[in-house]
Amino acid sequence: MDHPIAMFEERPYKRTFYSAPQSVTSLMAAFMEPAITVITFLGANLYLDTMVGRPELVLCLLVFALTFPGRNRFRQNMVAAGVDIISSWVVLIGVLLLCGYVTRSIDYFDQTAVIIWIFLTPVAQWAAVWIGRRVVRRQAALPEARRRAIVVGAGPLGVKVARALTASEDEGIDFVGYFDDRADARVDGLAMEQVLGGLKDVADCIRRQSIREVFITLPLGSQPRIVELLEQMQDTTASLFFVPDVFGISIIQGRLQDMNGLPVVGICETPFTGTNELVKRVSDVVLASIILLLISPLLLAIAIGVKMSSPGPVIFRQRRTGLDGEDITVYKFRSMTSQDNGPVVRQATKGDARITPFGAFIRRTSLDELPQFFNVLQGRMSIVGPRPHAIAHNEEYRRIVKAYMVRHKVKPGITGWAQVNGQRGETDTVAKMQARVEYDLEYLRNWSLGLDLQIIVRTIRLVFFDRNAY
Repeated sequence: MDHPIAMFEERPYKRTFYSAPQSVTSLMAAFMEPAITVITFLGANLYLDTMVGRPELVLCLLVFALTFPGRNRFRQNMVAAGVDIISSWVVLIGVLLLCGYVTRSIDYFDQTAVIIWIFLTPVAQWAAVWIGRRVVRRQAALPEARRRAIVVGAGPLGVKVARALTASEDEGIDFVGYFDDRADARVDGLAMEQVLGGLKDVADCIRRQSIREVFITLPLGSQPRIVELLEQMQDTTASLFFVPDVFGISIIQGRLQDMNGLPVVGICETPFTGTNELVKRVSDVVLASIILLLISPLLLAIAIGVKMSSPGPVIFRQRRTGLDGEDITVYKFRSMTSQDNGPVVRQATKGDARITPFGAFIRRTSLDELPQFFNVLQGRMSIVGPRPHAIAHNEEYRRIVKAYMVRHKVKPGITGWAQVNGQRGETDTVAKMQARVEYDLEYLRNWSLGLDLQIIVRTIRLVFFDRNAY
């Protein structure tokens, strides 16, 4: 019988100096955004036959410094890329206008050229992303750009890694197969011919087949075997990656950190640290202030409607769970005749007799949530985040829904990723709550200012077109 790795055509092992697709992508992304921003500004001035003097050159240098390195948007879909571009651009323009106002330097620039620049730049960046996505795909399809990869460990984790590798079309990776010498490592649906051999065969396969990347998915209990495997691969140039089996844990913002020279892997951490925390808070304060200013007449009208519709206070205050599990007081326009705020809180249901006619209207349109913008200014809530639940509900679901309390790693929000994905209203079953928690955790894993703006836009659409709210 032939050796397991002999089923592949032997390739001479040689080192290539060809840049991997992700390196090319990173380089393109680093320079694309700042370059386009500067070029469109200079182009607008040249089009209007405006002299490019020292102020314009200084602005170009400032913009380049603020946008370099650019974000890698080539693997985003075009809608997500567009939202990300616009949100980043709005923030940058806001900073520049504020600086110009404070320094009284706005008058140094041609106003028409600036307006053209403001509107043209995001369009040009979006078009560049469209082109860049196609360049990356063509690049990854070139034979010399492909990288062959193997997975050591044919268990469930190894299968997940292999599927992730084969799903990454733009990464330029060709999955070759598995290596494992445990008889019980096979999983249902895994073809036996995909298991190329045991751990003793890995180094030979790397040299024979020009394997560029090795993903080790063996359990931590196999430490002696892992050490032996690494020793065998010391005379190869393959890139090695260890994939710990943490799929049973909800990983939030997982990343490697340095703690006084000691590498520490973060598994569950808030996304709002450092600059992200500042961006989130500033955006909350600015947006909440603008919204409250615009809707102040509406707030007065709703308050009058609540007061006239039934006896009781206009504002309903309820204790809910906020950041890090702390109790907070959340404001809402009262929509019911009763106010549950104790150890047992009954959720509103469709046709609930406690809901007043006017209350049904403001609940259906989410107008009852508007006072929570004051909670945002107080710092208790954010505009976008997991919806706060009553304390009684938290005590109930934290025991039966996996990773339920992880959603409290961030401030609760007026709207959230779960709400714009159909998880709005009553959670009368454990399955509904599990679905809501999964969306909340997905938000924590993937937070960006662009995602927040996307959720806000989708929420506005739901207010007018959602017929399932009550």
